[in-house]
Amino acid sequence: MASEKVTHLSAGTFAGEVADGTVLVDFWASWCGPCRMLGPVIDEIAEETPDVKVCKLDVDAEGPIAAQYGVMSIPTVIVFRDGEESARFVGVQPKETLLEALA
Repeated sequence: MASEKVTHLSAGTFAGEVADGTVLVDFWASWCGPCRMLGPVIDEIAEETPDVKVCKLDVDAEGPIAAQYGVMSIPTVIVFRDGEESARFVGVQPKETLLEALA
């Protein structure tokens, strides 16, 4: 079950959402098998880290944003700190790896 704490981003909301604090963004698509595997991990992180904003961006719906950040493969997870990229992971990652990037 998808977490209610995950914010779904659009071109109109992306810049504002990643501007402040620590933000994890999962670039994904509904047809992507590895993205579906990573989804529950993203939901768990959203539930377990109240001080981190956890977001998802559908690359099919928001292709220009994905292109702007050089997302060529999905899933790609980017951690932003005050609007600046601080970590990037391509492919399914262990939850611990993603949590370490948020610490």
